Amino acid sequence: MPHTAVRTAGPLLQARIAEQAEVLAGLEPEVRADAPDAVHRMRVASRRLRAALRPYGRPLAGTGDELRWLAGCLGQARDTEVLGELLIAQARGLPAECGPEALVAALESWWRERYRRAWPAVPAALDSPRYAALLDALRELAAGPPAAGLPTIGEVARREQRRTASRLEAARQAAPGEETDLALHEARKAAKWARYAGETAGGQGERFTARMKALQEVLGEHQDSVVARAALRELASGAGAGQGFGYGVLYGGQLAVAERALERLPEVWRQARKPPGFE
Repeated sequence: MPHTAVRTAGPLLQARIAEQAEVLAGLEPEVRADAPDAVHRMRVASRRLRAALRPYGRPLAGTGDELRWLAGCLGQARDTEVLGELLIAQARGLPAECGPEALVAALESWWRERYRRAWPAVPAALDSPRYAALLDALRELAAGPPAAGLPTIGEVARREQRRTASRLEAARQAAPGEETDLALHEARKAAKWARYAGETAGGQGERFTARMKALQEVLGEHQDSVVARAALRELASGAGAGQGFGYGVLYGGQLAVAERALERLPEVWRQARKPPGFE
């Protein structure tokens, strides 16, 4: 993409909206069939659409709110899926004295029950008039003329990068424990929006996108550990003596995951804070 083309945000944002709206609508049959990774991909499309709408501000805030609603309806099922996969994979790698087979069986049963309870929210959302209205609104945006007077994509990326820096600083100053965990989770979300701004810039934003993706991922590893540890505490409280030991080993493993993520964070952020390099 020529450098001059990146300076005008309206056409780029409109193209992004059209692209991701098509992805969103096209995934509906797979999501209804509960195909592997379909819920995740629809949730990502909804987030990318929200990121493309953010520079418009208040005029499109309502559509952004509807996309947040959709992502929320998809979220519990997807988060349950991710958590189950993470814990089961970790349990399979435990030594024999931890009783991995029994742990895996217990985790699979726990995961299936949680997913069974979470899943009905997904088809209910897709069947709702609210979802149909959202698709109509996105089609209208994609078909309309590009908006004028928007910030450049580079300005959007720098704004999201500054927000990420602010949230990482808040995490640095937070009290250890839950307060720090929550602040790092907010920083992860900010890094995600910055990454999506880079994606919208196309080829000019590839390096920035890769750096922000790396930051999002290391913060995501920390957040996954926080969620996994909370689930393991719940599981251990109702487990028998043998399984309780195994859950404790899993908990220790997740503590190590969080520690490694925090050790890597300064260098990953040093790269991610570099100027976006595009307008």
